[in-house]
Amino acid sequence: MKTIEVVAAIIKKDHKFLCAQRPNDGRYLSLKWEFPGGKIEDNETPEDALRREIQEELELNISVKEFYFTVDHTYPDFRLIMHAYLCEMEEETFTLVEHNSIKWVSPSELMNLDWAEADLPIVHKILKK
Repeated sequence: MKTIEVVAAIIKKDHKFLCAQRPNDGRYLSLKWEFPGGKIEDNETPEDALRREIQEELELNISVKEFYFTVDHTYPDFRLIMHAYLCEMEEETFTLVEHNSIKWVSPSELMNLDWAEADLPIVHKILKK
Protein backbone atom coordinates (compact mmCIF):
# COMPACT_ATOMS: atom_id res chain seq x y z
CA MET A 1 0.00 0.00 0.00
CA LYS A 2 1.31 3.44 -0.92
CA THR A 3 2.16 5.88 1.89
CA ILE A 4 1.74 9.62 1.29
CA GLU A 5 3.24 12.20 3.65
CA VAL A 6 1.45 15.53 3.76
CA VAL A 7 1.14 18.71 5.81
CA ALA A 8 -1.95 20.60 6.95
CA ALA A 9 -2.40 24.19 8.10
CA ILE A 10 -4.55 24.99 11.12
CA ILE A 11 -5.30 28.66 10.53
CA LYS A 12 -7.26 30.45 13.25
CA LYS A 13 -8.60 34.00 13.09
CA ASP A 14 -11.11 35.68 15.42
CA HIS A 15 -11.70 32.35 17.23
CA LYS A 16 -12.63 30.59 13.96
CA PHE A 17 -10.76 27.98 11.91
CA LEU A 18 -10.21 28.00 8.16
CA CYS A 19 -11.76 24.83 6.74
CA ALA A 20 -11.53 23.81 3.09
CA GLN A 21 -13.88 21.60 1.11
CA ARG A 22 -12.20 19.21 -1.32
CA PRO A 23 -13.21 19.39 -4.99
CA ASN A 24 -15.76 16.98 -6.41
CA ASP A 25 -13.65 14.45 -8.27
CA GLY A 26 -16.15 11.59 -7.96
CA ARG A 27 -13.98 9.69 -5.46
CA TYR A 28 -14.74 8.88 -1.82
CA LEU A 29 -13.02 12.05 -0.50
CA SER A 30 -15.04 14.32 -2.82
CA LEU A 31 -16.53 17.35 -1.06
CA LYS A 32 -15.13 16.28 2.32
CA TRP A 33 -13.80 19.05 4.57
CA GLU A 34 -10.14 19.29 5.52
CA PHE A 35 -7.48 21.60 6.84
CA PRO A 36 -5.72 22.89 3.71
CA GLY A 37 -2.28 21.63 2.78
CA GLY A 38 -0.70 18.99 0.61
CA LYS A 39 2.17 16.66 -0.20
CA ILE A 40 5.72 17.16 0.96
CA GLU A 41 8.04 17.13 -2.06
CA ASP A 42 11.56 15.66 -2.11
CA ASN A 43 14.16 17.85 -0.37
CA GLU A 44 11.44 20.00 1.22
CA THR A 45 10.88 20.59 4.93
CA PRO A 46 7.31 20.20 6.19
CA GLU A 47 7.20 23.94 6.90
CA ASP A 48 8.37 24.81 3.37
CA ALA A 49 5.85 22.37 1.90
CA LEU A 50 3.05 23.95 3.90
CA ARG A 51 3.93 27.49 2.79
CA ARG A 52 4.16 26.33 -0.85
CA GLU A 53 0.92 24.33 -0.78
CA ILE A 54 -1.12 27.14 0.80
CA GLN A 55 0.31 29.59 -1.74
CA GLU A 56 -0.63 27.21 -4.59
CA GLU A 57 -4.09 26.27 -3.28
CA LEU A 58 -5.25 29.60 -1.82
CA GLU A 59 -2.78 32.19 -3.16
CA LEU A 60 -2.19 32.99 0.49
CA ASN A 61 1.06 33.60 2.36
CA ILE A 62 1.21 32.10 5.83
CA SER A 63 3.59 31.97 8.77
CA VAL A 64 4.10 28.47 10.17
CA LYS A 65 4.11 28.94 13.95
CA GLU A 66 4.34 25.55 15.63
CA PHE A 67 3.88 21.82 15.13
CA TYR A 68 0.49 20.65 16.43
CA PHE A 69 -0.10 16.94 15.79
CA THR A 70 0.67 14.04 13.41
CA VAL A 71 -2.10 11.79 12.13
CA ASP A 72 -1.40 8.33 10.73
CA HIS A 73 -4.53 7.18 8.91
CA THR A 74 -5.14 4.33 6.48
CA TYR A 75 -7.71 4.92 3.75
CA PRO A 76 -8.92 2.01 1.57
CA ASP A 77 -6.22 2.61 -1.05
CA PHE A 78 -3.35 4.45 0.70
CA ARG A 79 -1.78 5.31 4.05
CA LEU A 80 -1.67 9.01 4.94
CA ILE A 81 0.80 10.55 7.39
CA MET A 82 -0.31 14.13 7.99
CA HIS A 83 1.67 16.67 10.01
CA ALA A 84 -0.52 19.56 11.19
CA TYR A 85 0.88 22.97 12.11
CA LEU A 86 -0.61 26.06 13.70
CA CYS A 87 -0.29 28.88 11.16
CA GLU A 88 -1.17 32.54 10.75
CA MET A 89 -2.24 34.38 7.63
CA GLU A 90 0.11 37.13 6.48
CA GLU A 91 -2.68 38.85 4.52
CA GLU A 92 -6.46 38.92 4.65
CA THR A 93 -7.44 37.71 1.17
CA PHE A 94 -7.23 34.34 -0.51
CA THR A 95 -8.40 32.77 -3.76
CA LEU A 96 -9.94 29.32 -4.21
CA VAL A 97 -7.67 27.58 -6.71
CA GLU A 98 -8.30 23.90 -5.92
CA HIS A 99 -11.00 23.71 -3.25
CA ASN A 100 -14.73 23.71 -3.81
CA SER A 101 -15.40 26.02 -0.85
CA ILE A 102 -13.80 27.65 2.20
CA LYS A 103 -15.46 28.41 5.54
CA TRP A 104 -14.44 30.08 8.78
CA VAL A 105 -15.87 27.80 11.46
CA SER A 106 -16.10 28.26 15.22
CA PRO A 107 -15.04 25.35 17.44
CA SER A 108 -18.67 24.60 18.31
CA GLU A 109 -19.50 24.22 14.60
CA LEU A 110 -16.53 22.04 13.60
CA MET A 111 -18.41 18.75 14.02
CA ASN A 112 -21.19 20.01 11.71
CA LEU A 113 -18.88 19.53 8.70
CA ASP A 114 -18.42 16.26 6.81
CA TRP A 115 -14.68 15.85 7.47
CA ALA A 116 -12.17 13.67 5.64
CA GLU A 117 -11.45 10.85 8.13
CA ALA A 118 -7.76 11.74 8.51
CA ASP A 119 -8.65 15.28 9.63
CA LEU A 120 -11.00 14.16 12.42
CA PRO A 121 -8.24 13.52 15.01
CA ILE A 122 -7.13 17.14 14.54
CA VAL A 123 -10.70 18.36 15.01
CA HIS A 124 -11.03 16.26 18.16
CA LYS A 125 -7.77 17.64 19.59
CA ILE A 126 -8.93 21.22 18.90
CA LEU A 127 -12.21 20.51 20.70
CA LYS A 128 -10.41 19.14 23.79
CA LYS A 129 -8.54 22.41 24.37
